[in-house]
Amino acid sequence: MNLHQFRFVQEAVRRNLNLTEAAKALHTSQPGVSKAIIELEEELGIEIFARHGKRLKRITEPGQHVLKSIELILREVGNLKRIGEQYSAEDSGTLSIATTHTQARYVLPEPVARLREAYPKVNVSLHQGSPEQVARMLIDEVAEIGIATESLATYAELVTLPCYEWQHVLVLPMGHPLGQKEHLTLEDIAQEPLITYHPAYTGRTRIDQAFATRKLAPRIALEAIDSDVIKTYVRLGLGVGIAAEMAVRDVVADGAKSDLMVRPAGHLFGQNVTRVAFKRGAYLRNFVYKFAELLSPRLGRDLVARAMTGHVNDYEL
Repeated sequence: MNLHQFRFVQEAVRRNLNLTEAAKALHTSQPGVSKAIIELEEELGIEIFARHGKRLKRITEPGQHVLKSIELILREVGNLKRIGEQYSAEDSGTLSIATTHTQARYVLPEPVARLREAYPKVNVSLHQGSPEQVARMLIDEVAEIGIATESLATYAELVTLPCYEWQHVLVLPMGHPLGQKEHLTLEDIAQEPLITYHPAYTGRTRIDQAFATRKLAPRIALEAIDSDVIKTYVRLGLGVGIAAEMAVRDVVADGAKSDLMVRPAGHLFGQNVTRVAFKRGAYLRNFVYKFAELLSPRLGRDLVARAMTGHVNDYEL
């Protein structure tokens, strides 16, 4: 048996048992993938996959155990490579970060810049996607560290830690009546056309839950994944925006000079927690620990290291 066989089995599972897609991802031929898997099965004396003709239909019970071992072996192979890079490359290499648009646009620029100052030989590769895609990129080892508000804590394959808290705010055209109201309520907001995030992004689930709890049915005029889009359409008069507070720092900084105004809405929608995540069991290089610390002083090397060995599940913000 060899690593190629292990990778072929793993990729076949990732591609929903489609060997053609697995072969494309691995830059090889479909017959070659099929042959390597069959040879591994013959060597082990079991069927990893149940078949219908030449097509893979499902993973067998012994195949499930084989897959767990393959995941462990390939993870440790990746760790060996990172250990070699750590001690031979003198803190150079590439830090791959998976995150959402809001984090990439409004939170990460300063930590990334400070990391480059501390480790000038390290390149940064930024991968943007939905929270579910962020989790998958970590699991598939496309990225070493992930940052998102939703979903990350639900994956057993990941170690996650809270990074910082934030709240939603209302984004209003200057002079809007809600901007003058002393005590805003969900009933007030539900009467307005709303411009906010797509359901999978940036704490949207808390917004929906808050309205549902009060049995309100708000009219969502527009959904977006980009906070700048939300602000743009508020400026055009399409409705009232609900955005993340870190995305409106420019509006707050401009103050009276801005054509928009901001009202805090944490008392209506609750607090959100952005989390950082790593693949469980991964070896983290020095600059990965440093980047975590730059994201939040609470994420010190000792805490992250303990979490990676299973001794810390969380901490109080």
